[in-house]
Amino acid sequence: MAEKPRIKLPKDSKKGEIIQIKTLVAHIMESGQRRDKDGKIIPRMIINNFLCTFNGTPVFSCGLESAIATNPYLQFSARVEESGTFRFSWIDDDGATMTAEEKITVT
Repeated sequence: MAEKPRIKLPKDSKKGEIIQIKTLVAHIMESGQRRDKDGKIIPRMIINNFLCTFNGTPVFSCGLESAIATNPYLQFSARVEESGTFRFSWIDDDGATMTAEEKITVT
C-alpha cells in the first residue's frame, strides 16, 4: 500500500447536508488461492478493515474479505453538521495501515 489513496468528497457543504464520499486505494488484494509460475501459492494479502471518522467520530467502517477486487473502491454517505476533517484508514493482513485526510467546510 504505497500509493496515495484517491478520495472524492465536496470541499464545502451546508449544515445537515448528506454528502457522497468515494475512496479508491491501490492494493493487490491477493486472495491466497492463486499460484505463481512455479506452482507455489501466492500468500494472501488483503485489506481487512476500513474505517472513516469525522472529527474523531466513526462515520463508516467495514470488514473486507478475499473476494474483494484489486484496488478496492468504496462509496458511502455521511451527514455533516460542522466543518472538520474526515480521516480514512485501510489496514491489511500484515498490519500495514494507510491513512488519508480530507477537510470539509460547513456553512
